[in-house]
Amino acid sequence: MSGERFLLDSHILIWLDTGDERLSPGVLRTLRGGEKRFLSAATAWELGLKQAAGKLRLRVPVGSMLGVFGLIELPVAIRHGDQAALLPLHHRDPFDRLLVAQALVEGLILVTSDKKLAQYGVPVLLV
Repeated sequence: MSGERFLLDSHILIWLDTGDERLSPGVLRTLRGGEKRFLSAATAWELGLKQAAGKLRLRVPVGSMLGVFGLIELPVAIRHGDQAALLPLHHRDPFDRLLVAQALVEGLILVTSDKKLAQYGVPVLLV
């Protein structure tokens, strides 16, 4: 998948941060071989909410992970919200729906372990 552009789901970022074995060497090679790897601003918001609620502890702030993992910030735009509103209700998590919309609008491959997200017709790299 060299030259592909990826958008990371929130749990993929957590797995990168913790060195989780679910990110196999093959998946890591695929991600590193991608032209660009994006992280949505919505993911920072989602993980921030989980941290504030005491449900998550990260080693470094999400903003610092951009540099650590070579990620590019993907802001949330009106066009992403418009696309998310048009999606069928295969999935009820608003953060996941927004990531799907961003991947569709921006032509990105969504990196996730959530098989339900593929129902939207978005290109996915299932981990």
